[in-house]
Amino acid sequence: MRKIREALRLRADGFSGRQVAQSLCVARATISEYFRRADLEGLSWPLSADLSDADLENRLFPVCPGDVRRAVPQPVWAHVHAELRRKGVTLSLLWEEYRGVHHDGYGYSRYCELYTRWEGKLSPVMRQRHPAGERLFVDYAGPTVDVVCPKTGEVRTVACPHQVVRFDC
Repeated sequence: MRKIREALRLRADGFSGRQVAQSLCVARATISEYFRRADLEGLSWPLSADLSDADLENRLFPVCPGDVRRAVPQPVWAHVHAELRRKGVTLSLLWEEYRGVHHDGYGYSRYCELYTRWEGKLSPVMRQRHPAGERLFVDYAGPTVDVVCPKTGEVRTVACPHQVVRFDC
C-alpha cells in the first residue's frame, strides 16, 4: 500500500507513469493498473487522513465472490504412502481412486507434487555411500516375468529382474 500511496503522490506532482514506475521499481503495467483503479474509485492525492492501508486496499482491490478459493479435499498421505508399498500399486492408480471419490480434487500433477512434498518430510530409513560404478541397483515394483526357452518352450517365472535364468537346452 505504501507504493500505491507514493505512486498517487508522484502522479499528482506531475510525473508520468513511466517515471513513477522507474522511481518505485515497479512495472509500468502495474502502475497503470493502480492509476486505473484509483480513477475508478475517485481517489486522488492527497488521500484522506482517515483512509487506512486496509481501507485503501479494499477500495482498490475488492474481494469478488469468485476469488474465494474452494476447499480441495486432501488425501490421507500416510495411507497413500502405505498403499504404494504394495505390489503393483502406482501413484497414478491411487490418484484415479482419489478422483473417483473426489471429482473436484487435485489434478494428477498437483497430486504428485503434494505427495512428494509430504514424503520429503519423512525421515530417511537408511543412508549409504555409493561410489560411482561400484554397484548397480535395480528398483522393480512390477509383477513377475515369465521367460520362455526358445528351443523347448519351457516357461520359468522370474521373481526379480536381477535373477539370472539359464536354460540348458
